[in-house]
Amino acid sequence: MHTNWAALVAAEPDLAKTVEERFAAYTHHVLATLRKDGSPRTTGLEVRFLDGELWLGMMPGSLKALDLRRDPRFALQANPGDGTGMGGGDVRISGRAVEVPDDDTGTRRRYVEEVEPPEPFHLFRTELTEVVRTRVEDDKHLVVQVWKPGEPVRALRRT
Repeated sequence: MHTNWAALVAAEPDLAKTVEERFAAYTHHVLATLRKDGSPRTTGLEVRFLDGELWLGMMPGSLKALDLRRDPRFALQANPGDGTGMGGGDVRISGRAVEVPDDDTGTRRRYVEEVEPPEPFHLFRTELTEVVRTRVEDDKHLVVQVWKPGEPVRALRRT
């Protein structure tokens, strides 16, 4: 089942808006991929929300792109920003990255028109498996919201 960003927007528009705002607050975020030996690799990355998709663009031959070609699973952490405030909460997205082939010229052209990346580049669309927002409420409760495709948002509260 292909669950793209538009599916989250349709199912949980408030959570989707909050997540987009958190990613828009800073340019660079942290992407976790899996190396050949299965150990994690974290690297910086810029992301884009366009046409109902969450896009990951990368330089040609980058290790993170090669990781995703081999094993498409990823986790993406929004930049928490300065200090410990994390306005809007801490957000992360997990899923699978599917590379857009070079011969999909229409998709690549629309991305280039909007983002103007250095070329050549790898382009991946994402299939979401989980979106999580963690925040502090009333200075005393830790609230964790978890969304998975086909399920409503679950909210866990801890003191």
